[in-house]
Amino acid sequence: MNDEADKVPPENAEAPARGGWFARFRRPAPAAEPPPEIPAAGPEVAPAVPAPEVPAEPSRDAPAPARTGWFARLRQGLSRSSSKLTDGIAAILTKRRLDDDAIEALEELLIGADLGIKTAGELTSNLRRTRFGKDVTDTEVRGALAADIARILEPVAKPLAIDPGHKPHIVLVVGVNGSGKTTTIGKLAGLYRGAGHRVMLAAGDTFRAAAVEQLKIWGERAGVPVVSRPEGSDAAALAYDAVGEARAAGADLLLIDTAGRLHNKADLMAELAKVVRVLKKIDPSAPHDCLLVLDATIGQNAHTQVETFRSMVNVTGLVVTKLDGSAKGGVLVGLAAGFGLPVHAIGVGETIDDLRPFAAQDFADSLMGLRS
Repeated sequence: MNDEADKVPPENAEAPARGGWFARFRRPAPAAEPPPEIPAAGPEVAPAVPAPEVPAEPSRDAPAPARTGWFARLRQGLSRSSSKLTDGIAAILTKRRLDDDAIEALEELLIGADLGIKTAGELTSNLRRTRFGKDVTDTEVRGALAADIARILEPVAKPLAIDPGHKPHIVLVVGVNGSGKTTTIGKLAGLYRGAGHRVMLAAGDTFRAAAVEQLKIWGERAGVPVVSRPEGSDAAALAYDAVGEARAAGADLLLIDTAGRLHNKADLMAELAKVVRVLKKIDPSAPHDCLLVLDATIGQNAHTQVETFRSMVNVTGLVVTKLDGSAKGGVLVGLAAGFGLPVHAIGVGETIDDLRPFAAQDFADSLMGLRS
């Protein structure tokens, strides 16, 4: 063992006060007793790289205005998607009457905004049934669509719940390269540590050295320890060791990163299956959750990724990232309608605070440019 290993960041560091959505998944704990410090488990637990090597978060490179509330950031992040829809609806309804031509044009607009053919048909059918032949404003139509979209999304809007019966609750995180998988793990770590949970990370993407270093940087930002091994190490062995170290540290949550992969990478596919088998040897119920991270900018290709990963592992929930990166935010609606998988969180920015639990009505209103 190396006695000069870095110390694990204290888990009892003071976190900013939060409210609203935050209270939905906060870990109950006595007010006077902060969460215990996670002890260092040895040289393989690395909280971060030295400070000079850690790049600043994008929003911290220069002085910036005070952070706005989450809904305002969500609305701003979805501005490309909402502008496409709001401008299109306003153009369609210049004659104000909702006739066949207007219904058809609205359906094409919704399909073009990546909501999907089936979902677009359902939404316009509801408009036809309730408002056909009536004089309507674009605001009324956007409000009606937002209400129906929220109805579709509400059953899947479920924050990731940490089961206190598991010590730790093991979450395997999968996705293709470039989806934001590693940064999502870091942001989730910050979110749940701020809620009072003891969190550990495992740098299971041993295929890329850069992925390990990236996760260490996010571990430092979130103030949580990272279990890592040298590049090229066996990912399943790392997962096994990480569970042991998380148990010894009394962690509530262990987030395991994995190598980005697609169905045509047979070796990586086999590796993922091996990781799952090894976890089940430790705990037959593990992994307790398997999160698929999706990049919203890929639009309808997200459906193919869900199908591919579900054929490999038991995907239990989704995290959708980069909603601020394109006009394809509507794909989330199609995913909810098509698969019914829980959407645990969404991301609309690059900093550690730019990923939050998914709220159906907030998303629907932001997508339709409502509630300024």
